[in-house]
Amino acid sequence: MDAFTAGLLQRIRTTETDLTRAREEGDDFLADVEQEELEDLRRLAAEHGVEVGAAGV
Repeated sequence: MDAFTAGLLQRIRTTETDLTRAREEGDDFLADVEQEELEDLRRLAAEHGVEVGAAGV
């Protein structure tokens, strides 16, 4: 796995964790921000052929 792929997958994992935390804390604004970031990261992964599991990385 190259550095780009490893870094991208790590960012996805971190963002998923941050999204879960925001939802648990009831921070709707932060949850929206994290959800948008996650969608962007998954789109980037798809554009570069990086497989991301359906229920997480």
